[in-house]
Amino acid sequence: MRVLLVPNYSRPDAVQAAATLEVWLGHEGVEVLWAHDKRREPNCTCDSEGCVLVVSLGGDGTLLRAARIVGYREIPILGLSFGHLGFLTGAGSDKIVEAVTSALAGEMHQSRRATLDVGVMFDCGGGLMRETHHFALNELALTRGALGDMIEFDVSVSDNHIDRLRGDGFVVSTATGSTGYALSSGGPIVTPDFNGMVCVPIAPHTILARAFLTSSSDVVELSLSPERPVERSVFVDGQLVTCPEGGQAVGCTVRRGPGDVVLLDSDAGSFYDSVSRVFYGNMRKKQ
Repeated sequence: MRVLLVPNYSRPDAVQAAATLEVWLGHEGVEVLWAHDKRREPNCTCDSEGCVLVVSLGGDGTLLRAARIVGYREIPILGLSFGHLGFLTGAGSDKIVEAVTSALAGEMHQSRRATLDVGVMFDCGGGLMRETHHFALNELALTRGALGDMIEFDVSVSDNHIDRLRGDGFVVSTATGSTGYALSSGGPIVTPDFNGMVCVPIAPHTILARAFLTSSSDVVELSLSPERPVERSVFVDGQLVTCPEGGQAVGCTVRRGPGDVVLLDSDAGSFYDSVSRVFYGNMRKKQ
């Protein structure tokens, strides 16, 4: 049996908790792997192959990193909160051994979260086009570049043209990502049971553009207008996407990923508890 630990290396308490877990799991006969520190070893890769559980120790950003490591393999992820909001994490940091014991025993609630398969097309010059593919649990964000110029792009869903927009960009998110960048751009909070995509314009230069939802089988296409060749950026789960050949992004294709992310938590109703706590500021229990 093998378990992967993904701590937030910038938090000493998270690293210490991971070390405590490693000792305890070793006594239980469980092989322990550690994800590397990205700041110290930026070129290293981490593989979750053969693991029965991945434990994230940090906040939502650390859990997103754990999800990227797992990808579409559907290995259960237990998030232990050492961050601020902890919206995605499934347990607190006060009873880590108990939480991992329950996770290994299959006693925790499983929340299956839809993922995205993001294709980004780059124009590398000289007629050379290059497409890269990326896993996402939260979202794709096509945004204006560092110079701040408004971008112009076409939005289509399953070959149906929606509109040509100008603005700061566009977000395509999962239900899980609906509480992230999509929400700050004016999108709705969506239950994790929803398997389609949430499409949200970012500061569009029109009052007519609105957020909308797609079905799980739809494909969303964003095409940059050649008539406005300004700088633009593409982010997948907050990570900047670049082309190895140094090309300029000219379009994105987003569809549901071939596998889900399996998050573990102690209570099937914890999503709505988290919505109440994080977004409505309700810290009190109903009498």
